[in-house]
Amino acid sequence: MRLQRMRTSSAFITLCFFLFSVAVSGQGNAKSLRTGSVESATIGGEEKHNYTVELDKDKFALLVVEQKGVDLAISGYSPEGEKIGDFDSPNGSNGPEFIAIETSAKGKYRLEVFPLNKTGSGSYDIKILRIDAIAKTPEGRIEQVMAPWENDNGPGASVSVAKDGRIVFSKGYGLANLEYGIKNSPSTIFHIASVSKQFTTFAALLLEADGKLSMDDDVRKYIPELHDFGKKITLRHLANHTSGLRDQWNLLALAGWRLDDVITREHVLKLVSNQEDLNFDPGEEYLYCNTGYTLLAEVVARVSGKSFAEFTDERIFKPLKMMNTLFYDDHERIVKNRAYSYAPSGAGHRKLVLSYANVGATSLFTTVEDLSLWAMNFEDPVVGDPGIIQKMKERGVLNNGRKISYALGQSVGEYRGVESISHGGGDAGYRTFLLRFPSKKLSITVFSNDAVFNPGNIAFRIANLYIPEPAPEPKPETPENEDANSVSVPTAVLDSYTGEWELMPGTVTTISRQGGTLFGTMGNQRLTLVPISQTKFKVEGPGVELEFKTGADGKVSEFVWTQNGQPNTAKRVKPFEPDAKALEEYTGRFYSRELDTAYEFTVKDGKLVAVHQRHPDISFTPAKKDDFNGASWFFGRAVFERDAAGKIALVKVSSGRVRNVVFRKKVAQ
Repeated sequence: MRLQRMRTSSAFITLCFFLFSVAVSGQGNAKSLRTGSVESATIGGEEKHNYTVELDKDKFALLVVEQKGVDLAISGYSPEGEKIGDFDSPNGSNGPEFIAIETSAKGKYRLEVFPLNKTGSGSYDIKILRIDAIAKTPEGRIEQVMAPWENDNGPGASVSVAKDGRIVFSKGYGLANLEYGIKNSPSTIFHIASVSKQFTTFAALLLEADGKLSMDDDVRKYIPELHDFGKKITLRHLANHTSGLRDQWNLLALAGWRLDDVITREHVLKLVSNQEDLNFDPGEEYLYCNTGYTLLAEVVARVSGKSFAEFTDERIFKPLKMMNTLFYDDHERIVKNRAYSYAPSGAGHRKLVLSYANVGATSLFTTVEDLSLWAMNFEDPVVGDPGIIQKMKERGVLNNGRKISYALGQSVGEYRGVESISHGGGDAGYRTFLLRFPSKKLSITVFSNDAVFNPGNIAFRIANLYIPEPAPEPKPETPENEDANSVSVPTAVLDSYTGEWELMPGTVTTISRQGGTLFGTMGNQRLTLVPISQTKFKVEGPGVELEFKTGADGKVSEFVWTQNGQPNTAKRVKPFEPDAKALEEYTGRFYSRELDTAYEFTVKDGKLVAVHQRHPDISFTPAKKDDFNGASWFFGRAVFERDAAGKIALVKVSSGRVRNVVFRKKVAQ
């Protein structure tokens, strides 16, 4: 039995995952839910409301919590009191939270409803939508997985499953167009965002097989207008996301563009060619970079003598009979049967406009059934050959010899003991995912036009219907596998671990104590730190461990956090809380030659703020002296540097995929 997550929130770094635990309290004054009735309540602060649902064995139950001004999360518990899952979606304080329960035992299942924001309050309705027998076939189970999106009043999804060389399931859910009430179907055309990338690498490999290029060629051999960084950037670096180039979307936004502007291939190439620095030396790191794929598509176009859209149509789409597929390089082109994208807004939805006219990193338009034809080509090639198929899944290698999980436009991994190959995508309100299991001749394609939809979650849940879960391996009897509740850490020791810590440049977490528990907070995310010794803690879910280190002075000044076997050191950040007067030295007009744009830094209501004519004001929170965190996805960090006289001379701006863009202070004439 399990509570299935219909949608999941996006993690902003690898530490941010859902938390699961096993020990829970009793049901208390839980209200009983019945089919056909609605329970309404107001909730706020630290309140928790409990409800029970009486269910027989082998049942599928779908419930909904309709949020009205309060962002809620739900935990589910089995009749034995074991937690069977948590649920929260990124749709904010309004709209539905769907909960699905599949039972393996008869009894009362409990739902615990609680607000995420402890300072606000609001109301909600909770009700049972349906209770059915668990379907007997995988196709029937898929219908139950997708039940929340079987509606006529909101966006939804399309799903296709291919097995053993044929499509065994395909169906659409919800609406492709809310204004005209047009439904999604297997033939609805979606913008599939970054799932496009594997076609770009495949196109380059076709040209390599033709003897017209090599993946180890320098990109400047074909695009000489790029800045000469003094280091060779190969086509393979572009495809593996190891080039060190700055990401085009972050650069465009930082330069003052909105992502719903018309953005053409020419716009991107000009901006990228103006860059004078890299994030890192080619091959040193893996950092996802859309720029590399725009350049790779441009190389294909220049080498082939055709537009990228023309080349892929001729060499890939037509041979595979993908008749509803194209690279969308003209934002004014009419495409019949396309889905438009949406995001929740209050009790309804708002449209999210996408006017891209650039290809390679994104902009493939296709259907779930067409993409299934593409997926089956990897099993029995019609286009390309076994050599190209093998190259597509060869993982990148860094300069130090370490392999990364990213291959050529695809991520390679393992799921339930089986090799998996996948890629997801997200632009505007489009959310897409292609998941393949080559040895099983199984592929799952999930597209959505709902910004809060999690296609990867759905794809893996569908995969569970075809790939059995392996028997768990017994855990060794070591202290680190003992019940965490058996470890007690004195309050004074816990207090020595509290404060501000820099996990990585520009990423600061606050560790605080409540009672006998430590919490790590970043933004709106709060994670529980569970002690496994006096100095070591684990974060349940993501498999992260923290070990606090004491210096020669007896004070805790750092901790080592380890994930996937990779240790990283976090340093304590000295408190920096400048008043409005102290912030004045960071004000002024700062200009970037690489972006040809400027920001005016000023102080408003006691906070440092960056003003740009095309963006809402961006506020900053001090992290340490001369170092601020920005409240924007494209302006995440501002590090000020001083001249020989100690005066502020410039600011280096960074975000997730862009590092150290220089804005120099303009001196008043």
